[in-house]
Amino acid sequence: MEARHRRSLPVELLLRLGNPLVLVLLVACGVSAVVHDLTSSAIIAVIVLISVALDFVQEHRASNAAERLRGAVALRARVLRDGEERELPAVSLVPGDVVLLAAGSRVPADARLLASRELSVNESLLTGEPYPVEKAPADVPADAPLAEVGNAVFSGTSVLEGTARVLVFATGGDTEVGGITRALDTPVASTAFEKDTRRFSGMLMRLTVLMVLFVLLVNLTLERPLLESFLFAVALAVGLTPELLPMVVSVTLARGALRLASQGVIVKRLSAVHDLGCMDVLCTDKTGTLTEASIRMERHEDASCEQSERVLEWAFLNSHFATGLRSPMDAAILARPLPCTQGWSKQDELPFDFERRRVSVLLEKAGRRVLVVKGAPEDL
Repeated sequence: MEARHRRSLPVELLLRLGNPLVLVLLVACGVSAVVHDLTSSAIIAVIVLISVALDFVQEHRASNAAERLRGAVALRARVLRDGEERELPAVSLVPGDVVLLAAGSRVPADARLLASRELSVNESLLTGEPYPVEKAPADVPADAPLAEVGNAVFSGTSVLEGTARVLVFATGGDTEVGGITRALDTPVASTAFEKDTRRFSGMLMRLTVLMVLFVLLVNLTLERPLLESFLFAVALAVGLTPELLPMVVSVTLARGALRLASQGVIVKRLSAVHDLGCMDVLCTDKTGTLTEASIRMERHEDASCEQSERVLEWAFLNSHFATGLRSPMDAAILARPLPCTQGWSKQDELPFDFERRRVSVLLEKAGRRVLVVKGAPEDL
């Protein structure tokens, strides 16, 4: 695993003081303190501290959430070394290790399949798709997208059914999920909101400095007392600086981040809240990436596309009595309890497999036997 290097809390706080607007406020605070205007100095200092603290707390929470994501893939693995099977921490795996997988296993590293038997894997962590993915040793084009790589398993995914023997080719930060977690720490380009804020702050700083110099020059030309001229220039600088602006921006964005957090969304940078609010259209390549990776049954139709309760009853009977691999579709069907199972008993079953791509359940009721089959339409 790659070592994680996080900045200390004091360094994180100091970095947030580099905003030009905050610097202007700090200079005004210092000058006010020097000329013994302690009230103004204290007010400016409190406003700056509240603004910086709000921004720091929110982003620190996001960093902690990213750390929990990294910890979610810490596990142990069954490994073949020197001809012996042993259980080792996943962090000790190296490329070339042979790992044994079975139903319920969490894949400890990116690995290529050497042998498998009816292996199906849940890859929603990487692809966002809730459906099981069939895996088998085979040749796959080098440029195939991740969701179509059927001869390899990836770190952090889980085995739903079957067994496999795999050869590790990537561990730690070199894995697909490692790349995702590493990307969370990669510095990203400034957003439009951050650029506009910096431009405004820089303009305000230049205007304040020029105004102070101009006032001092005029007062010196008119032979006014130097100390009074300096105090007037400082008062002018403080008056030109919108002391509440940093706090108003931080409070507003933090409020948006809290509302998103209540919906289970991690906001890594407060400025992203503004960018999200400016969106008119959000395009994404797949729904599962942004949703809960679960499905809900909306309609149940027959072959003529008409709403049919009979179709729903047969589907419910199949999902209720099937004992093999449970799919998200089964969960969606069973979420609507029906009394249609009364009197039915299961006689036999052909579980789902990725060759037949269907599950068959033989049921009996009052001497009548019915074979209820559910699966891919093209195979049925």
